[in-house]
Amino acid sequence: MNATPTIPDALPQPIVSTMPLARSFVTVIISTLLLLVVCMIFAPSSISLGAFSGSLPFAAIIAIVGLGQLLVVQQGGFDLSLPGAVSLSVVVATHYPQQNDAMLYQAVLLAMAFALAAGFLNGTLVSFFRLNAIIATIGTNALLYGAVFAVSGGVPSITTNLLAEIAGGETLGLPNSIFFALAALALVSFVLKKTVVGRRFEAIGANPLAGRAAGLNVRIHRMMAYVYAQLLYSMAGVLVAGITREPTAFQGDSLLLPSVAVVVLGGTSLLGGRGYPISTVISAFFLNQLSQFALAVGVPFSAQTIIQALALGFGIGVYSIRWTVNVRKSTGSKNVEEKQ
Repeated sequence: MNATPTIPDALPQPIVSTMPLARSFVTVIISTLLLLVVCMIFAPSSISLGAFSGSLPFAAIIAIVGLGQLLVVQQGGFDLSLPGAVSLSVVVATHYPQQNDAMLYQAVLLAMAFALAAGFLNGTLVSFFRLNAIIATIGTNALLYGAVFAVSGGVPSITTNLLAEIAGGETLGLPNSIFFALAALALVSFVLKKTVVGRRFEAIGANPLAGRAAGLNVRIHRMMAYVYAQLLYSMAGVLVAGITREPTAFQGDSLLLPSVAVVVLGGTSLLGGRGYPISTVISAFFLNQLSQFALAVGVPFSAQTIIQALALGFGIGVYSIRWTVNVRKSTGSKNVEEKQ
């Protein structure tokens, strides 16, 4: 009697799952560690305690403005009003109190009011009037510098003792500006990653058309990105006013390129979408340490812009290469037996 071959109902198929690594975090951590090793070998003075205590406050400033620029880049834009925003906060925090500690809180509130006005102006021009972000923010930057000259007349002023103690002081052996940067990082990370508003914000940045189809208010989210960014710039400006004893009216000029560089080095796409706040802050330390290393080996200070531009190009090049790591989990297949 001939047996009929039996065919199993369903053959087990290999299960393939893709686990993308956080490439931005891994890349910036490895790059920072390699940089520290190079500094240790070729320029030990750049990683001394004195060098760190002098450079970390400025790394914190770059981290804060980088977080602000990150929010705008996530929506596919660029905020070129950063120099004017930081400079205006600097002159308001130094000129308005006139070295009177009792008037410092009023100066800080006034700086925040200017930041809100500039943020809403940028957001309205870009989101509602659909102007190009670069053109709109350049125009706002010109208005902010007009306010800078109206407040200061282009003349520097000495900061108040209270602001110098808060922004330029130390706690537990670390500059106070580091704690402000960590607080900004915690707030931005929590809102972006742990709240519904943050997830909608990133979804709109990745695909505005899909967000609009899902009923999300794309214009409001884009506008608020510029408002939040201006508030972070204002915080950075007030800190600069306290760290620098007699800041000039153009303190923000040197922060524009680093703010974009750390966003790119942190892995955020210039086309918008998902952002990486932690990687951005680590990139700020990397970029600042790279500048310290360059100075220690004799590179002139005038070449710092070139170094920052090279770092920006490095970030664009690294993240333009697609790579993933796949983890395969396969189950053994059963043998098909034929009975005759």
